[in-house]
Amino acid sequence: MASSTSLKQIFSKCRFLGSGARRIILSESELFALMSIGVQDLGWKPGELDLPELNETMPGENYYQIPFQWFDSHEGIAPTSQILIEALAKGVSKHNDFSLYFQNLCELHKRRTKYQNILSLQPRPTMDQVGPRSLLEYGICDSQFLSSWMIWRKWIFDIDNRSAQETGYLFEPILASCLGGETIGARNSPVKRLDQAGNLTTAGRQIDCYVGEDNLAYEFKLRVTIAASGQGRFPEELSFPQECAAAGLTPVLLVLDPTPSFRLDNLEKAFIDVGGRSFIGDDAWLHMEDKAGDVMSIFLEKYIRPPLAEMAAKENLPLANINLRWSENEIVIEGGTEKYIIPR
Repeated sequence: MASSTSLKQIFSKCRFLGSGARRIILSESELFALMSIGVQDLGWKPGELDLPELNETMPGENYYQIPFQWFDSHEGIAPTSQILIEALAKGVSKHNDFSLYFQNLCELHKRRTKYQNILSLQPRPTMDQVGPRSLLEYGICDSQFLSSWMIWRKWIFDIDNRSAQETGYLFEPILASCLGGETIGARNSPVKRLDQAGNLTTAGRQIDCYVGEDNLAYEFKLRVTIAASGQGRFPEELSFPQECAAAGLTPVLLVLDPTPSFRLDNLEKAFIDVGGRSFIGDDAWLHMEDKAGDVMSIFLEKYIRPPLAEMAAKENLPLANINLRWSENEIVIEGGTEKYIIPR
């Protein structure tokens, strides 16, 4: 069982994200709500961890349907940090992976909270930033309409970049932790790049999930397509299994979406040819669940797989007609009967 010191460190890691003025700090109410949800996910009772019952039922069928404000609405019954740490210890005594479950759930919530802040604070682009781009389209439509379109698309581009960045910080580490490993950056990676002559260089290669005790190096892919935009990087993707083998590691390819393509066939072959392994579609999820164990596999099935599967199923449906409106206090995104409001 983890020591009291390490549990305090885990709890602190669950609570804080980042630094400075925009640091995310989860309140005791939020931490209590998240721990209670975790307990419920695992089929336990709050009393088993000496936690009080939530003062109201969750307003939604799952975590993703709960408004952010609800998590911070339990001040009257939320235990102190010390009691929550003691509850965490009791959860770990029931199952050692409870701390990892709670950590990943908190990380998901912090990243989602941070991104809501990004949406609210990302500044409106100026014409100094985008004005010269009008030379490509000026005169094709009304200039006022063109200026609005240019500002909107720059703002959308900026927040999408931030979204990709935050997802990278969230997605791969969660999957890596479920597999019993960790994400390794290029600087500290045991995998070194090969030059064109096939010789090892000193440049490291990022590993999505490194399981040192098993000498495994995982590569995560949502999908491998034949998109032209990916052609430039594909030789680099093909070289990863060779570089892993040169480092004495077994490369493992995990592709979550089984949509067939000749690039997927080629990539899978590159892994197999050097003694690696590949898991595609349901096999990938089953492999992760097997490695994750009975507790963390629940996390994968509740928080990771459903959103990815549902969004993938929507890919080829007709695009919704979307209206965008920017006012002093909010941005409103509307489509049919749906509305997404971003406070500013």
